[in-house]
Parts: sequence; structure tokens; C-alpha cells
Amino acid sequence: MLSRRLLRVKVTKCLYAHLKSGSDSLKASEKNLVESIDKAYDLYLLMMSLVVDVARYAESRQELARQKKLPTYEDLNPNRRFVDNKVVNLLATSDAVNDALACRKLSWARHADLVKGIYGRMIEADYYKEYMSASICTFTDDRKFVEAFYTSLDDDEALAETLDEMSLMWNDDISFALYMVIRTISNLKQSHTDVKLLPKFKSDDDLDFAKTLLVKSLVQYDDNQELVDKYTQNWDVERIAFMDNLILTIAIAELTTFESIPVKVTLDEWIDIAKHYSSPTSSTFVNGVLDKIVAELTENGRIKKSGRGLL
Repeated sequence: MLSRRLLRVKVTKCLYAHLKSGSDSLKASEKNLVESIDKAYDLYLLMMSLVVDVARYAESRQELARQKKLPTYEDLNPNRRFVDNKVVNLLATSDAVNDALACRKLSWARHADLVKGIYGRMIEADYYKEYMSASICTFTDDRKFVEAFYTSLDDDEALAETLDEMSLMWNDDISFALYMVIRTISNLKQSHTDVKLLPKFKSDDDLDFAKTLLVKSLVQYDDNQELVDKYTQNWDVERIAFMDNLILTIAIAELTTFESIPVKVTLDEWIDIAKHYSSPTSSTFVNGVLDKIVAELTENGRIKKSGRGLL
């Protein structure tokens, strides 16, 4: 399922686009947020099928080799361990996966060169060579191989470039999607007759969380920015990244809006997001400013926590 971390990142990007474009339509920005979240789940589904397409390409190469005028022994007796991988075949015949792909019209059909390139890089990888040369192969071995395949894709530049071309909304989503795919694969057992896909959200409240956070961040933006300015007076304004300011204002909105989310959770999340989506020193800067802001908001009674938020 899509994590709260990803939802926070989606809100940040949506708010960034809203402010930079000069948009005055809250409804349009909220619609863009929901579409972006839906597209992230689409990427998870699309990635689920990639290993199947690579296996089909591998099988087509073996079939072409058999049709040579003078085929070798290896051509006539290829190593089919990858092609016959039980987990790959379970994915290929999964009604859950195929129905979801068909419903959303998702496929790699127009990206044969990418599939071919991934196959070429895969067969040169150590995890592939070890798998193909092992003396025995169990369902667990098949599953671990598929997990290794998807793990290797996190640094695949060609895949990242292709996804950017397919949808601008998939920028930076690949790691989240791969995590979800690997988690799905790790839950598979030999007795399974279908693949149990992860739900889009862990909780029914998750989409409301994202939409509310966006709305509150926009409505409170000027007031929250004034609070940020108060605690950054001694900083060179030109050296404070716009993204740092944006993250701080959203963090304030979250702190003052969601009573059930502990302060520590909010701080940890936004400090870590600053580390990955702003400058190298942003996490330290955001941490220091947020500590002061939390102290003031707590003193003024603007931060109110109940239930789990008290922990």
C-alpha cells in the first residue's frame, strides 16, 4: 500500500506546483493530488508485470535459437530455469494482476527496447548467474531471484528515463513502487493460485489525510510562512531553499491539524523528506527551526494531541 511518506511527498510536490504556477484553484490542485496518488499505484501494478515481459523475451530468444539452420546443443537444450520460474509464471497467470493491468490499460508493449535492455543487464548480473547455475531450485529460490531482479531495478537509469517519458507523475516514485512489488513477492507461497495485490491504502483515512494536508497547507500558507520567517531571521534569506520553506509550512500544518499523529512522527517524517528532496544541509536546518516552532505552538496551545498522539 502507498505509505504516508509517499503521500506527504505527493502533497509537497502538488503544493510546490500550485505555488510556482500561480494557480488560484484549490479544487484543481486537489484533483492533481488525487491523480498523482492514483498514478503511483498504477506504477506498482505496471512494475508487477515487468519480470513477466522479460521472461517472455528470454523465451522468444530461446525459440529463435532453436530455429537456426545449424543449432547447437545449447540452442536445442537451453537453460529454462528463468523462463520456467514458478513465481514469474504465477505473476503471468494471475487474474488479480492481469485484470488490474487491463482495467488501467497498463503494459510494456510499446517499450520492447527497455525490456530487451533489462534482459541484457540481468544476464550479466551475479544474482542471475548464481541462480541459473545452482544445482537445485525450489520455489523459495525462484522467489528470491525475482526479489533480486526487482531490487536491481532501483538503480536502472534506462528504466527511470522511460518511466519519466511515460508519466511525469512517476518522477521519484520508482523506489516506492519497487518496495511494494518486493513486499508482494515476498508474501507468495507455492500453494498460492493467485497473487494477492497490496491495497492502495493501508487505512481508509489515508486519502483524507493527504487531501486535508494539502488544503490546510494552502489555506494556512501565509500564516505558517510568517512563523517560519520569525525563526529564520538570522539566516541569509537567499540561501534558504524554497523547498525548505515549503516543507516547514507543511510540517506546521500537519502539527496543528492532525491530533492523532504524534509530534515526533511528524518531525521525523519532514526532516527525512528534507534530507532527500532539498539541499544536503536541509535536514539539519529544518530540524532546528521546527524545534523552535513546536515549542511556540505547544506553549500557545495550537498543538493538541489525543489518543495515539499522546505517545
